[in-house]
Parts: sequence; C-alpha cells; structure tokens
Amino acid sequence: MLFRKKIERSCAYCLYGAHLEDGQILCSKKGMRTVEDRCRKFKYDPCKRIPVKAKALDFSKYESEDFSL
Repeated sequence: MLFRKKIERSCAYCLYGAHLEDGQILCSKKGMRTVEDRCRKFKYDPCKRIPVKAKALDFSKYESEDFSL
C-alpha cells in the first residue's frame, strides 16, 4: 500500500525529512524530529517508505506428492 490516498503522517517518510542515526530525522522545515513525529508540513515521499517484508510460506504441511503431477 505504498501509493494509497490516505497515508498516516510520519516524519519517517516525509519529503522534507532526512534520516540520521538513532531514529532521528532532520527536517528542513521543523529541525530535529523523531521517527514518530508528524506536522502540518508533511508531504508524502513514496521512495522513503520501506514496505514490510512478506512472511515466508510454510511448506512443511505439504507432502512431496503435492508438488508432483
């Protein structure tokens, strides 16, 4: 859901924020912020959003016969 219309505001993926170490964001509008902070100047940048990795599938419940024709 990287490009959905209603995205929750977070400095972690704002156009004006630059990531620093220790979960800090350097905002060109508001200065030092944390990842959880948000403000009215928020502008979404989809390139900064890191999607959640998908879970690995569990194939242990299948037999080798299930994969043969």
